[in-house]
Amino acid sequence: MKSLAVVILGAAFGALAAIELPAGVPRSLAEFRQKHPYQLQARRPCRKIVKIRASANDTDDVADEFLQGLHDANYGGTLQLSKGQTFVIGKPLDLTFLDNVHVHLDGEIKFTNNTPYWQANAFRHPFQNSIMFWKWGGKDIKIFGEGVLNGNGQRWWNEFAGLEILDPTNAYLRPILFYAENATGLAIEGIHLKDSPCWTTFFVTSKDISLKDVACTAESNNATALPKNTDFFDSLNVEHVTVERAWVNIGDDCFSPKSNATDLYVNTMYCNGTHGQSMGSIGQYSGEKSFIRNVHIENMWMLNGQHGARLKSWAGQNVGYGFIDNVTFKNFWNANNEYSAFLDSCYFNINATTCAAFPSQVNITNVRFENFTGSTSGKYGRAVARLTCSPNAICENISFKNFDVTSPCGPAVIICDGIHGGIGTPCVNSTSPEATAALKAKCTASMATLPSATPW
Repeated sequence: MKSLAVVILGAAFGALAAIELPAGVPRSLAEFRQKHPYQLQARRPCRKIVKIRASANDTDDVADEFLQGLHDANYGGTLQLSKGQTFVIGKPLDLTFLDNVHVHLDGEIKFTNNTPYWQANAFRHPFQNSIMFWKWGGKDIKIFGEGVLNGNGQRWWNEFAGLEILDPTNAYLRPILFYAENATGLAIEGIHLKDSPCWTTFFVTSKDISLKDVACTAESNNATALPKNTDFFDSLNVEHVTVERAWVNIGDDCFSPKSNATDLYVNTMYCNGTHGQSMGSIGQYSGEKSFIRNVHIENMWMLNGQHGARLKSWAGQNVGYGFIDNVTFKNFWNANNEYSAFLDSCYFNINATTCAAFPSQVNITNVRFENFTGSTSGKYGRAVARLTCSPNAICENISFKNFDVTSPCGPAVIICDGIHGGIGTPCVNSTSPEATAALKAKCTASMATLPSATPW
């Protein structure tokens, strides 16, 4: 896991030159908290306060007490989990009964890492064969404070090393840290979501979701078993989502709504070591229509990851269809990412022959990339953005405005295939001599010394 830091990027033709984060951008979680402090709102005096006993040690399971505490606080109360106390959860909890309840978390909720137990007893969802420690649901739910929700993921990462979540033969399932279904009016504020075994959050068939001033980290102490698939945000069938001010240092997507997402607004995120601000993937399941529409994402700092802004749709045999429409990516600063903007119509890990035989059926329309700056990693040479539309789909009204991302390998090139109409800036076909030369001009961008020693 890479830590957010000042980055050294290669200058043209391999010479090294230091490029620092812009002034005022936090370099660490502590600096993020200083720049964006969580402001605890004045407590409503009429809310009943409920407390439960804390765990005596890491094996002292208080799941039953936690469940009872939420029953007692339901319909207008607050479950208070105080600073300096740890609350260990060792069994799955169905929390889908909630109605006007608050959880004031200043301490730590920590899940046991008994991997055989959780794989046998966790809740399940068929989408990508997901499992989860607990499930939240209901209406008017607020989880807030300066505490930690700890997935205790190290053992999970160690045992999963070398496996792939989307491999149909994979039987090693890892729980999602925070899962909600059929929730309306769910807010998470100030909390540190830490070391999830798999996806950090997954919101299903829910609306009016808000995350503010949150941190999400997944940092391994084992260099041979890094966090994997620890997406900060995933969703299925959601509408009206707001994410404002988030620090994300994980090993997968920073923000990744999946099938059937409408009206999403994201503002101010610092993403390190991620796969990017990703629309999708969608179109995975045979015969199923899926979509993402009306998304606005702005003020992003994307460092040391795979891509900056990303759209991804499935190709191959027995996949679905759908569309991504009306998406704005605005004010993105890139450092050491592979592509700063990437449209992938050949997801997931299929070869070019299979993709050509069974192309994606997901249309991509009305997408804007505006005010992009910074530099790429040089992995794809001088190519700084790549848009590939499926021959079985429509990709139109895609525009670049004030796109000024450079390459450490030389003059930047943008590659486009199958995009209808111009994109507002020069773009070359992937088979052109310009694209071929740009992709071959690979170089390496190095990172500077990290602000603190790596765990290993």
